[in-house]
Amino acid sequence: MSPERICVGAVAGAFGVRGEVRLKSFCVPPEAIAGYGPLWTEDGRSFTVALSRPAAGGLAARLSGIATREAADALRGVRLHADRAALPALPEDEFYHADLIGLAVRDPGGAALGQVRAVLNHGAGDLLEVARPGGGEPVLVPFTRMIVPTVDLAAGCLVVDPPEGLFE
Repeated sequence: MSPERICVGAVAGAFGVRGEVRLKSFCVPPEAIAGYGPLWTEDGRSFTVALSRPAAGGLAARLSGIATREAADALRGVRLHADRAALPALPEDEFYHADLIGLAVRDPGGAALGQVRAVLNHGAGDLLEVARPGGGEPVLVPFTRMIVPTVDLAAGCLVVDPPEGLFE
């Protein structure tokens, strides 16, 4: 996907029998996803979104051009992206996950620790998945100001001050 687009949600499957989808929004608040349209898939399709109501695990929504349960269910797992220009500007020290992925990871002395491969959130805060330079198991680093004191998007890196033993 283009760096000019940010993933804002995913289709969790069909909702009902009339072509609605269950939409998992990655936005705050979740309903904001409908205001960033059109939303794009990784294969270049675009949809406008009309939210209908809350649903278990997300929001019930209509996507333009989707009129049957089968068409809605065929979209299960499809990630939806918004144009970066349509998204709100972030306050200082807040970042879109897409901007963190791929950054070099260095310790406070400048030594290479790896590269951010993913940003995960399982409910207790963001974790950076850091791929080590020589391979091996990735390291999960809590994305807090204490452990990640510096993020320099222009330089393409961030500084991690890891707790003892994290990168051993």
